[in-house]
Amino acid sequence: MEKENKKEKKGSKMKFVIGGLVIAVVVVIVIFMMGGKTQSTDNAQLDANIIPVRTSITGYVKEVLFEDNQEVKKGQLLVIIDDTEYKTKVAQAEAALENAKANLNAVKSNAVTSNQNASAAMFSTESTQETINSAKAKLNKATEDFKRTKNMFTAKAATQAELDNSSAELEVAQAQYDASLKQLKVSQSQSAGVRSQALGQVSLVSLAEALIRQREAELKLAITQLDYATIEAPCDGIVSKRSIEVGQYVSTGQSVCSAIDNTSLWVSANFKETQLENMRIGQPVEIKIDAYPHIKLTGKLNSFVGATGAKFSLLPPDNATGNFVKIVQRVPVKITIDHLTKEELKILFPGLSAYVSVKVK
Repeated sequence: MEKENKKEKKGSKMKFVIGGLVIAVVVVIVIFMMGGKTQSTDNAQLDANIIPVRTSITGYVKEVLFEDNQEVKKGQLLVIIDDTEYKTKVAQAEAALENAKANLNAVKSNAVTSNQNASAAMFSTESTQETINSAKAKLNKATEDFKRTKNMFTAKAATQAELDNSSAELEVAQAQYDASLKQLKVSQSQSAGVRSQALGQVSLVSLAEALIRQREAELKLAITQLDYATIEAPCDGIVSKRSIEVGQYVSTGQSVCSAIDNTSLWVSANFKETQLENMRIGQPVEIKIDAYPHIKLTGKLNSFVGATGAKFSLLPPDNATGNFVKIVQRVPVKITIDHLTKEELKILFPGLSAYVSVKVK
């Protein structure tokens, strides 16, 4: 009986050991299979848009309304630059614009007057032409009368006084006709001058209108420069690296601070080129932050950078020179984060190290 009990105990132990081995093998296989369906790296960090805030005009700093590392909202006033000079420029531009508009009205009025004078000159020329026609008709009549009188004088049918009178009338008619021709030339010349002046006034209208557009552009520029006297936060987030003080003279393009948009974070991960075969855009990603191990985030593979990290370096390697040593390249990948709570946004910052694991198909 004792031998049988011992055999049963040994059999039970063997079954237990074998069962344990089977379970261990299954676990190893599952882990192996799961490991083959993920690609991970610890060469990753949080990223965000870091926007340099700079001045757009020159002047003295009147007020600084923020502290270093302060949370701000988009559009919040940060700096006020003394705007006295720029307000004066706006007033000058407004006055110049009003002057240009008044000049346009005057030029338009002169153009209307010139057109009226041109019309009057044209009518005067037409009237002179009618005068010429009348003078020519009188000249023709005086010529015929002189011929008849001369014939009659030859035939002793007219006196010398009648012949002299007819000759005088012919000379008067000829003089009137010649005067009419000269008057026509003068009238035509005056009409051409008036028409040319009218065309010049029309050109001046176009010039005056162009001047108004120029003054409007100058006013717009002056207003824009006046707006630049106030510097606002470009985004929600934190402003850091303050480099400006009250009373300081600043130049165009001078740095004021950096605005960090920590409301929109993502992960930049650098995977080895040998890990990319089964990675696709849209695959789910698990994210762990080194600084906060208890925070577990999820995201999606958003995009691949168009080149390896080495290609973006200051001096990209050239494998065609010297001895070649093959180095596994890394490709930057952008991973978007699904959701961040307000508490997480307060403690997560760009640059924090992360560990990512992409579930590949």
